[in-house]
Amino acid sequence: MVSESDLSAALEIVRAEAAGPVEGIFGPASATWRIDREAVIFLGAGRALLLQLTHPWVAAAIAEHSRTLADPVGRFHRTFELMFTMVFGSRDGALAAARRLHRRHAMISGVLPEAVGAFAAGSAYCANDLAALRWVHATLVETAAMAHDLVLPPLSISERERYWAESRLYAGLFGLKGADLPADWAAFADYTAAMAQSETLTVSAAAREVAGQIFAGARRWLRPPRWYLALSVGMLPERLRAGFGLDVSERDRRAAERALAWLRRVYPHLPARVRYVGPYHEAQARLQGKPQPDLATRCLNRAWIGRPRLADVWER
Repeated sequence: MVSESDLSAALEIVRAEAAGPVEGIFGPASATWRIDREAVIFLGAGRALLLQLTHPWVAAAIAEHSRTLADPVGRFHRTFELMFTMVFGSRDGALAAARRLHRRHAMISGVLPEAVGAFAAGSAYCANDLAALRWVHATLVETAAMAHDLVLPPLSISERERYWAESRLYAGLFGLKGADLPADWAAFADYTAAMAQSETLTVSAAAREVAGQIFAGARRWLRPPRWYLALSVGMLPERLRAGFGLDVSERDRRAAERALAWLRRVYPHLPARVRYVGPYHEAQARLQGKPQPDLATRCLNRAWIGRPRLADVWER
């Protein structure tokens, strides 16, 4: 388990290696800002969630402790606010977000109600488990790169290596140390491939229930489009895709292909104000010494994180 002292030690390393107090952990010259600012990364959100659910501990924690099913939009906003604060927030804001996440996870524990994959019935789980956190971190990093490459020119080998090097620092915000992580992108790819074939990842009944309800939508107007479901499912490894049993028709798959074709034509030509997520624009305003983000950024932030600005410390 990642203890509070483990987190503190990891955060000291992050603080020492951060770009700066105002720039945040990564800063404007980073591969992380260049990739994660793209709104198109949202294309991978469904895939990342499904992959996280394939870890039985994560699925059980969400099913038993989360308000995701009762408040899917609120969960979306809370998750993106936390992640965007870590990526685009000031240094102190990112470190504070990491501590909030750890405290929230510290309250989540339980036992598996049934045997799932490599885990016996009655196995204890906790959200701050190191291996589970490593897997959640991996799904975010791998999926962001994959979603980027669906629409934009694929990242080069050197760009992937730089992104992974920065992602190792990002992992420190989860309390993970360098020794807990693959050394480079090739080793990271080997890790995710091995996990996809391992018994550790198994689609449990809880995972199917959560996935089914999320993609069905809490209300009709909140239901993700069928092409988005087809895209999310299609990005999964075959074994795990079959485990969810989500109903995707050939018509849905063709609709996903058409949506991607349209995005590839249109998205690269969008103005930066629309193309990049609100928290990135907020970070740029902070770097320029502005006291708060402008009206357009605050409106974008409401769409992405449910509030006009990050819960951050603006250093002037």
